[in-house]
Amino acid sequence: MMQNLSILWQNKEFVANAYNLNGALGLLIVLAIVDLMLKGWALWRSARMEKKWWFIALLIVNSMGILPVIFLFFTNAEYGKKVAKSVK
Repeated sequence: MMQNLSILWQNKEFVANAYNLNGALGLLIVLAIVDLMLKGWALWRSARMEKKWWFIALLIVNSMGILPVIFLFFTNAEYGKKVAKSVK
């Protein structure tokens, strides 16, 4: 067991540089924040429009922002009419 660990220790520079994700980590954090915002917006809109099945699907399925964008795009006109009707 110790011999296996010593091989990793001897090659620590290679292992550290081979998986250098400093640049990608920032991009990953930004994408995670954008995904969280899109998901929150889509969940809020589906709750206001009383679309239970969409709410459940958006809550369970993790599609990297694809499903929330589809929902927000296709319900934009319907939501606009509902908001205009509630303002009057």
